[in-house]
Amino acid sequence: MKKSSQVYASVLVNALYVMKNYPVTLVNTLLAPLSILVVIVLVSKGSLLAVSVEGALIMTMVSAGIGLQGDLSHLKNDFRLQDMVVSSPTSAFVYMIGMAFSEIVYSAPALMILIVLAMLYVHTSIVGVAVTLAVLAMIFTFSIALGFLLSTFSSDIVQNWAFFGLLSTILTTIPPIYYPITYIPLPFRYIAYLSPTTYAAEIAQNAIGYLQLPASSLAIDWIVIIAVTMALFVMAMRKSKWRE
Repeated sequence: MKKSSQVYASVLVNALYVMKNYPVTLVNTLLAPLSILVVIVLVSKGSLLAVSVEGALIMTMVSAGIGLQGDLSHLKNDFRLQDMVVSSPTSAFVYMIGMAFSEIVYSAPALMILIVLAMLYVHTSIVGVAVTLAVLAMIFTFSIALGFLLSTFSSDIVQNWAFFGLLSTILTTIPPIYYPITYIPLPFRYIAYLSPTTYAAEIAQNAIGYLQLPASSLAIDWIVIIAVTMALFVMAMRKSKWRE
């Protein structure tokens, strides 16, 4: 079987089937990022609209990646689908890529709405757009690797729900992705830097001109995100219980 067919099979099983038969589940992809966006915009009286839209995009990408652990656990433990995949020539890498694409497809309604809002309210250059897309791709890769790694060690979907709620709060609610980190008092600001999404938000906010950062700070942000993502990706590939 071609790798493209294996990827399409993952999209078909994990995204298109659910979207067609259980459309109500798509509300989850819209509710969290848009509800926080509305709250921040109302509280800031519109001054943080552009930043909040980018924050909602980051949250959607992170939630899609982390949500992978729940989908993988369901397919693995309830349908035993992963047992069939493991016994086939499909590698863990191809399986993860296919499932990653399925999460993008599943999150498409939320992403399309946010992209339209970004086109209307986020004013930046072509370079700024490219930087924002790059950091969104990087944070999605980080989240996918994390979700895949956790799913291989989990034996119960309920446990995955707990992980999802915990990680979503740590990575997308507490960190300053909907507003600049300068809004956090300095004694507590260092805590925000424990989350990789803080570095992604700084890069994105700098790309649209809302947050002015020196080149050295931007370099550190990129180094941290890339290093964490690569380390987690390697762990997901080498340490995951794939054929055990």
